[in-house]
Amino acid sequence: MAEIRKLAAILVSDVVGYSRLAGSDEDRTLARLRALRSDLIDPTIAVHNGRLVKRTGDGAIVEFRSVVDAVRCAIEVRNGMIERNTARRLNPQLAIKFFADTLPALPIVIDGLRKAGLPEE
Repeated sequence: MAEIRKLAAILVSDVVGYSRLAGSDEDRTLARLRALRSDLIDPTIAVHNGRLVKRTGDGAIVEFRSVVDAVRCAIEVRNGMIERNTARRLNPQLAIKFFADTLPALPIVIDGLRKAGLPEE
């Protein structure tokens, strides 16, 4: 059986300083994050044809079939947070990586993003 190959743009997000924010007011920080996910982040991912691969507490890994959709999604999320004045409180760091690989390799790609993508607190 031939391997199925696909091109993927992977958007990785992480909230900078989340541990510090949660340490000072965990309930409020979690409520803000949940509101952002339901009101802005998740709908924006859907509009740009993204597929949530994994939630990572204060972050997410999202797959897009189009690099353009991934970039537009990242810009729209960031601009939406600025408009809501939440960028100062919950500062998302967004990185987009591009891969052409086989479908079973996605967990390996995710592990590589964790190691090489975004800095960890």
